[in-house]
Amino acid sequence: MLVYAPAMTMPADKNPIASLAERLGPRGFTDDPDTMAPWLIDWRGRINGRARALLSPATVDEVADIVRVAAAARIPIVPQGGNTSMVAGAVPSPDGDALLLSLRRMRAIRSLSPADNVLVAEAGCILSDVHDAAEAAARRFPLSLAAKGSATIGGLVSTNAGGTQVLRFGTMRSLVLGLEAVLPDGSVFDGLTALRKDNRGYDLRQLLCGAEGTLGVVTAASLRLVPAAARRAVAWVGLDSAQNALDLLRKLESATAESVETFEIVPADGLDLVLRHIPGTRAPLSGRYRWNLLVEATAPASAADPGESLGEALAEAIEAGLIGDATIAASETQAEDLWRLRESMSEAERIDGVAAKHDVSVAVSHMADFMASARTEVERRFAGARVLAFGHLGDGNVHFNVRAPAGADDRAWLASEGAAVTELVHDLVTAAGGSISAEHGIGQTKLAEFARLGGTARLAALRAIKSALDPHGIMNPGKLIPLAPARAAP
Repeated sequence: MLVYAPAMTMPADKNPIASLAERLGPRGFTDDPDTMAPWLIDWRGRINGRARALLSPATVDEVADIVRVAAAARIPIVPQGGNTSMVAGAVPSPDGDALLLSLRRMRAIRSLSPADNVLVAEAGCILSDVHDAAEAAARRFPLSLAAKGSATIGGLVSTNAGGTQVLRFGTMRSLVLGLEAVLPDGSVFDGLTALRKDNRGYDLRQLLCGAEGTLGVVTAASLRLVPAAARRAVAWVGLDSAQNALDLLRKLESATAESVETFEIVPADGLDLVLRHIPGTRAPLSGRYRWNLLVEATAPASAADPGESLGEALAEAIEAGLIGDATIAASETQAEDLWRLRESMSEAERIDGVAAKHDVSVAVSHMADFMASARTEVERRFAGARVLAFGHLGDGNVHFNVRAPAGADDRAWLASEGAAVTELVHDLVTAAGGSISAEHGIGQTKLAEFARLGGTARLAALRAIKSALDPHGIMNPGKLIPLAPARAAP
């Protein structure tokens, strides 16, 4: 349902920026450069933008007023949550023409219904706060990632975030039951009712999920909850074959009644980086294996202990030669220590030096072969380059990072070779029928590659949807949607 808020009245002699400053007050409006500065640089510190002002509305009505004024004046808007985008999707361009619209003041949990298994959170609500609220009601919101202490619900919706539990519960699209959003004309889409069945035409909820703020501003979401995981078993597995890892996953799914929800793969050199750079970490197994797996299985209180079936299945896998060794955490502290090894991968790699990073996906059945063949090809084409491929084996998402040769100036190497490396990796993943963006989105940094590899039909459809809903192009311009090629003069 679309609800049109009353038009905001603005004196004829007032410019749009002054009008918004008056409407929002000092808590909701600032154009102070020092205050804005931390929010004008992307999460990875590579891209700086500028903005006319930073707007921080506290209600959906204020968001609607902002968008209505901006639409009338043709002023671009860049929505921003926790600014944790890995592809610079939430920072404005350097031209300084846009308004930066922060949703961080809208962080209320509006409702929680254990009977419906639904929690309604505003866009600025931090993911960890959603986890805490669900836990207090003996429920769980089954999406987690390393940035859970700063990532916001609006950003997670807008990027269709994945994380470590996609294997069992799917991406954000599977967990969003309803949305509230302000569309580019300032109208409010009120779709928070969490209906399991609703066949009223195109699904605007799914359209907005993953749109990266290019079709409107998400202001609240109805989120799917599941029963609390009263029991969990966390294991670390060592093996020498990535293909055996996939075989193990299928074995564990059968043995544990599909209670496995995390199945992460970490190469030996990745674990070495963590052990070298992250204080307090230690190797979980006595031997060194080419590949390592972090496996987590969970169950509600009424179900059997997943640790028993997981332990039995791993013992059988060792006996069959499928894996080399395994350990199951005997306490929550040990479980968190194992998780820290996986979640510290990116930090350890960053400490070690810069890299050309690629968030890609292929079919689960092809992931092991892709990691091996793509590594061989990249290291053949770029002498001395060191590939670090790790990630979510259970859902086919590979973080395929390429580091400079040992002893080289990594920044200089990345500046000279990074673009060519990325083109090669994306060509290889496209040839394998995969995607150049698995869970981070397109943002700014993948725009040119998306234009090159996105496909004519896909890009034309995206541009048509964008043009229909945002005819003036004010919503997060320069993100996600590549510009159409210029037509030749007749």
